[in-house]
Amino acid sequence: MGAVRWPGRRALLRRAALLTAGAAAGAVTFAETTRFTDRRLPLGGGPASGTTGVGDQPPGDGGLRVVWRARTDRRQIALTFDDGPAPQWTPMVLDTLDRYRVPATFFLVGARVRAAAGLLRGRLDRHEVGNHTWAHHDLARMDADEIHRDLTRTHAVIAEVTGREPRLLRPPWGHLGGGTLHAAARLRYDVVLWSLQMRETAYPGDPAGHARHIVAGVRPGTILLAHDTGAATRLVALHGLPAIIDGLRGRGFEFVTVSALLAGESPPRTPG
Repeated sequence: MGAVRWPGRRALLRRAALLTAGAAAGAVTFAETTRFTDRRLPLGGGPASGTTGVGDQPPGDGGLRVVWRARTDRRQIALTFDDGPAPQWTPMVLDTLDRYRVPATFFLVGARVRAAAGLLRGRLDRHEVGNHTWAHHDLARMDADEIHRDLTRTHAVIAEVTGREPRLLRPPWGHLGGGTLHAAARLRYDVVLWSLQMRETAYPGDPAGHARHIVAGVRPGTILLAHDTGAATRLVALHGLPAIIDGLRGRGFEFVTVSALLAGESPPRTPG
């Protein structure tokens, strides 16, 4: 077998220069192509994008707030209910809140508001309403314009039925994407998530045990997630709601709406 002939140093340098030039040309070509093709892909204006792609960007006031809990040392808590209204549960929740004179924030589903408007009329004087989409679809899978249409439709029916305009948004399951943030900014919403939620499946048939768990977990500024519709297991939390209220008042906590809780926030601490 003959000897292997390796290329000389000059030949290697020439090949390296050609590869580098080719890579650079390829990068430019990719960048130029992407600039045009991305406009037709779901990224620009899609679920992940915080912009609508090209052209005018109408971001409301130019920003928005996303909160999990309030920044406060006051013993205040915001009780929130998602997914309603529902005929079998919402009246029971409202009855309990009326009996204890507790305000709450209800994140309402537009289609359910339309179908069960009578459950809400005249019963929300001390309460606050928020937008929880039209049909509880995952906003993180929808594009920015579709999200905006969904939230606008829901906003309108909530305002019509309750007589007040929502200023808060809670995305279903807490799923956030750029498209949701952009649509929320256009509607001048605050995005409200939560720092503590009911743990119904961990306490089957034990409303008192579940209530003790929630009371122990609350701290100043907590936003507590509950539901006024859904699987029957959630009734553990609702049946234990009086014990939760009594327990938290026994710890010196005051119940307020989300907006009232956020209005009492302390200034942010400066790092360092």
